[in-house]
Amino acid sequence: MSPYDWAHLAQEDGRFSYTKDGAPASRTGIDVSDHQGAIDWEAVAADGIDFAMVRLGYRGSTEGNIYMDEEYEANLEGARSAGLLVGVYFFSQATNEAEAREEADFVIGNLDGASLDYPVAYDHEPMTGGGRANSLSGSQLTKNAQAFCQRIQEAGYTPLVYGNNADISKLDLGALGAYEVWFAEYGTSVPTGQFDFTMWQYTNNGSVDGIGTGVDMNIHFLEP
Repeated sequence: MSPYDWAHLAQEDGRFSYTKDGAPASRTGIDVSDHQGAIDWEAVAADGIDFAMVRLGYRGSTEGNIYMDEEYEANLEGARSAGLLVGVYFFSQATNEAEAREEADFVIGNLDGASLDYPVAYDHEPMTGGGRANSLSGSQLTKNAQAFCQRIQEAGYTPLVYGNNADISKLDLGALGAYEVWFAEYGTSVPTGQFDFTMWQYTNNGSVDGIGTGVDMNIHFLEP
């Protein structure tokens, strides 16, 4: 079951906030990639954004090659310089544990010892129209997530597992109990995931100053 009391969840101007005993108990964040193009991070910070999850890279859904996100360095440095808290994510299309570890090693190598305020997220999703990892069993998906997160944790970073209701339903959350969840669900005033999660991505079409496209919006719950 979700540990939150949704009576304390509020929405204003399309953004969610959460309170505990009348005091703020959440942060407002975004996640970005090169799909957003160049970003004015000072304007983002001035628009009330507290943190950013920056895509570091991704694996192709057909051929399986690994790529850097073209705006990764600019986004990480820009968000930091503007005073935002930062984390990163990797879009996985791993088909087995060895590929998941390869992805984690790619992330670790490109972080090159950099400190992060927020976790390193593992984002494994099925691809519309077909993808190399679309037919994986729940057992294999769980093993892949475990392999990635364990490697990230061994490198001194905090792992995070991303997914919507369909994605999470395929995973053995008991086996992944050591790792927090970043839950994605759009078009609802209250998240419906009946499991513990620390972040909620509630839209993929938010509006933030300094970003010329729609952007994913997130709330980070600081405590239940």
